[in-house]
Order: sequence, then C-alpha cells, then structure tokens
Amino acid sequence: MKLLAFTDLHGSLLALRRIEQAVRTQKPDLLVCAGDVSIFEQGFISVMRKLNRLDKKIVIIHGNHEEPSIFKKCARLFKNIIFIHKREFIINNVVFLGYGGGGFSLIDKEFEKTSRNKFKDIIKTNEDKEIILITHAPPYKTKLDKIEGGHCGNKSIRHFVEKNKIDYLICGHIHENFNKEDKINKTKCINPGPFGKILFV
Repeated sequence: MKLLAFTDLHGSLLALRRIEQAVRTQKPDLLVCAGDVSIFEQGFISVMRKLNRLDKKIVIIHGNHEEPSIFKKCARLFKNIIFIHKREFIINNVVFLGYGGGGFSLIDKEFEKTSRNKFKDIIKTNEDKEIILITHAPPYKTKLDKIEGGHCGNKSIRHFVEKNKIDYLICGHIHENFNKEDKINKTKCINPGPFGKILFV
C-alpha cells in the first residue's frame, strides 16, 4: 500500500497545495495525518473541506491545536475523513492505531491506559498485519524529539513501541524535525512534515 503521510499543516495554503500536488502525481492509496491541521482551530472547517476534496481517504488524528471532541464532530461531516483518536482503522493488510493531542509531556497516563486496555489486544489479534501507530507527540530520545537542550518527546509512547510490534510510527509536533526519520528497535519512526512523504507498507 502506498501512503502519503503529513503533519502540522497549521492551515498553510502552500502545504495544502503541496499535498494536493503529491496526491495528483504520486497517486497514493491512502493519506495519513498526524494532527495540527489548524492554528488553534482557525479556519479548521476550511482546511478539512480542502482535505476532503482530495478525494482520498484520510486517516487522521488531532494535534495540540485542536480539541478532540470538535475534531470528531467535524470529521463526521466529511466522507473521506477517518478520525481514529484512541481507535483503530484496518484496511487490506494494515492496521492503523491513532492517539492525538499532547506533545508537551514526558509521561502520558491516558496513552498508557489506552495502549494497555485496547491497542495491545488489537496488535495481538492482528500479528500477521503491518501495524502503524499515529501519534502527534514524538517518542522520547529519537531524532524526532531532539531540540536544543535535549530531548522533549514522550516516554510513554517510546516504552509502548519498545514492547510491542509496531512497524511504523508516524508523528509530528516538533517543527524543527520535519522530514527526519529514526528507529526504535525495528520500528521505523518518521515525522513527515507538512509537505508530506510517501511510504510503502
């Protein structure tokens, strides 16, 4: 499956044009967004409408600039938007697990609860499939969370990735690390940035 992953559009018309161009030229099967499509929900509906018009299914989570309840309600208005915060989406031989928001804490107890009570079971019953975890926050101590002064990512996410079969982790939040990639054990971790990146899974 050919994916076009992106994150942190923050309402940028340039980024939206680049995503549209990539959809037209690269012809991905599915789009994946790791949150922050807006700046604190300014122009939120307009951005969602533009994404929906790409006429490709988009697996998406909210970022720290969007409220999950508003995002969920809005996503229901658009046929191509699939909101998966604390949920899974399975297509063909790929399982997407989503956890949005956050980005500022080293420990996320709510993520730990969700991953322990739900995500672990989903992974266990789909061991023959590719597992893709989408989070807004980056995992701790990788190239994706490194900023001046050290690492600012999430330890809860990193621990979950270390202990479970995750083939890909797609995240965002740290703008300085757009387009960077790293690995946690066998898990390929990527911050695709607002202009998007093609992944084959």
